[in-house]
Amino acid sequence: MPSHEPAKPTLSEVSERAGVGRSSAARVLGGYGSVSARTRERVLAAAAELGYETNELARSMNTGVTRTIGVILADLSNPFFAGVLRGIADATRRAGYGTIVISSDEDEGLEADAVRLLTAKQVDGIIVAPAGGRDASASALRSAAERGIPVVQIDRTLRGLDADAVVLDNRDAAREATDYLLAAGHRRIALAWGPALPAGADADLAALTSAALTSEITSTGERFLGYVDAFADAGVPLRPELVMTGAQNIAGVEEFLARTLTDGDVTAIIATEQDSVIAALSAARDHGRRIPQDLSLVAFDDSPWAEVHDPPITTVRQPLHALGERAAGRLLSRLEGGGDRVIVSHLASEFIDRRSVRRLR
Repeated sequence: MPSHEPAKPTLSEVSERAGVGRSSAARVLGGYGSVSARTRERVLAAAAELGYETNELARSMNTGVTRTIGVILADLSNPFFAGVLRGIADATRRAGYGTIVISSDEDEGLEADAVRLLTAKQVDGIIVAPAGGRDASASALRSAAERGIPVVQIDRTLRGLDADAVVLDNRDAAREATDYLLAAGHRRIALAWGPALPAGADADLAALTSAALTSEITSTGERFLGYVDAFADAGVPLRPELVMTGAQNIAGVEEFLARTLTDGDVTAIIATEQDSVIAALSAARDHGRRIPQDLSLVAFDDSPWAEVHDPPITTVRQPLHALGERAAGRLLSRLEGGGDRVIVSHLASEFIDRRSVRRLR
């Protein structure tokens, strides 16, 4: 059956309509070389009149620019990274860039594969939430940077990668949350979760602090240090056994809280991840503890359900959209030649006081 679609306008037709040579029209539409402002205006006007669509593949071959950003996030199923991705996508779309998004599933090998794939796709730059922790291998990302592909780290940083980063001020956020509970009269405050310790290791304050300083996930260690800061500032003894050190997942939190709620007179929980919030609510229900009458709760990562929960949950709201937007903005600045100095930006969180904390005094 014959097609009735109108033929697409060609480069030659654009150049003829604009009254310029074909090579001049190609330079304007391909974004390379130099032409006069008058010629550029005429070519763009002719292209708009004819409905000419630029051949992006041809343009990228001529300019070496694909106007595509690669994004590698640790876990796309996590609402935290979904919020960050929205910020990245909004910023890159406004700037006329597309995105290729890959999840590393917190696996260094998958992350390295993703970097190689994005390099092969000739992305202009990469935004990455590094998998494997701060001491993980950065060789794939360093290789990309050495090939002229700028890299911006988001939420986490690698020691071995000299690249821009946009992170949250997790230490201050955890200190503020703990301060709030201490001011409300709480002293036995469980932290779920804290830095992981090897099986059988002594879970004293020195060991926990050492683990926090070398924590696989930067944010986890910083939140523990903020928790410690608040106890020290208040002159209140910290009970190391109330810091979760086991498997960092829902089952691990449930096991920790089952033991903690049974053995001690814990009056409050700080849940530092979405999974630990879910586990804390489950553990409270299973042990017959009402929130906030019997057990107070402060959660990281605000969400719509936290506000409509009964009672509404007091949270640390992290600027996820701004985090992604700032990282994208930093990368776009790099692509435009924005200086050589490495910049690490810190974004503050917002404490949202609702009704899941009981004042004991």
